[in-house]
Amino acid sequence: MKRLKRLGLPLLLALQMSGAIAAPDESLLGKEAGYPIGTANTLGQDRFKVGSLTAMDQVFPFNPIRKGSGRFDFQRVAVEPAITYQFKGSTYSIDDYMARQRVTGLLVIKDGEILIERYQYGRKDSDKFYSMSMGKSITSLAIGLALSEGKIRSLDDKAAIYVPDLAGAAYGETSIRDLLRMSSGVRFSEDYSGNDDNTAMLWMSLRHGLLEFLKRYSERTAAPGERFYYASSETTVLGFVVRGATGTSLAEYISEKLWRPLGAESDAFWSTDAKGAERASAGFNATLRDYGRLGWLLANDGALNGVQILPKEYVLEATSWKRHPPQFHPHMGKRYFGYGYQFWMEPGEQRRFWLLGLFGQAIAIDPTHKLVLVHTAVAKDAKATDIWPEKLALWKALVSRYGKW
Repeated sequence: MKRLKRLGLPLLLALQMSGAIAAPDESLLGKEAGYPIGTANTLGQDRFKVGSLTAMDQVFPFNPIRKGSGRFDFQRVAVEPAITYQFKGSTYSIDDYMARQRVTGLLVIKDGEILIERYQYGRKDSDKFYSMSMGKSITSLAIGLALSEGKIRSLDDKAAIYVPDLAGAAYGETSIRDLLRMSSGVRFSEDYSGNDDNTAMLWMSLRHGLLEFLKRYSERTAAPGERFYYASSETTVLGFVVRGATGTSLAEYISEKLWRPLGAESDAFWSTDAKGAERASAGFNATLRDYGRLGWLLANDGALNGVQILPKEYVLEATSWKRHPPQFHPHMGKRYFGYGYQFWMEPGEQRRFWLLGLFGQAIAIDPTHKLVLVHTAVAKDAKATDIWPEKLALWKALVSRYGKW
């Protein structure tokens, strides 16, 4: 590795992208077969993770998200900074991180400049990486936009006002605010065992559609707003709220109100159910740099080049733990993060927040220091227990390098 560092950054990057430097578990992840694309049945299998999570348009039906004619381009530093981090008593570099973790893409932006952009497993800058649950945060932004336009009258409106098919159903009789905080109290299991309600939701979505699935849930285990309980079904309801409030698809609304204004360089797409409704909890797909553009927009409270694209007050409320009741704050019980409006909120006085998805997908944002980390991965398990501790150590080092933790 020391010899490679002396070769210089351009050659090092070229070697990495060509596969000359071995990434973790390449054979296990299907390198010899060209990282094959699987099916809905095989997404969680190691052999198909790399190929599938950058080719979801070949796995699920989808709705396109069109970019606009204008493009926002980042500046790029001439020399990648020598960033190090501490983990379990040792000091590591970005090269080490890539060699140690099953990362498909890594992007660091500071003050509008790209400091680091790396890919592994044959992935490249034109690939569209599957969001997993990072898509939940994008659905939340659609809610905020519809609210700012008056298409949604109040976050305290019941979902059924905008989704009449859910009138009388537990989810329909839950407020948008409680859905945003994942606090409907509706019984729903999500443990990624393959036998939970979340798995049932996926399969029913592909056969009968998501709306039919949501109608089946009627039992509450807690009063709305009483406690946080993570359930992808709640974001699914929010996707239908956006559709009902705006009269258009979630994908088209995001395209018009977010993707084109932020200057995306590529079209994105949103995976759908059998009836064309977006899988609002997970199905977003975009390039690494376009995720970076979204992160940069959020780091600036929804503004880009002096133009307010996202409603600032909504962004602040969605991502600030101090604006939520105590049950949603960080450090409640064993939970590191607090939960806002479909965003994960870090503890501490300074506002920092994340978009998170299964198998290691993440966008970390520090608005104070104008710092963004985009991280796509193919972790060993759904909750990314193999990646998360070291990823957090890297993020803490980045924040500490450019500001104060």
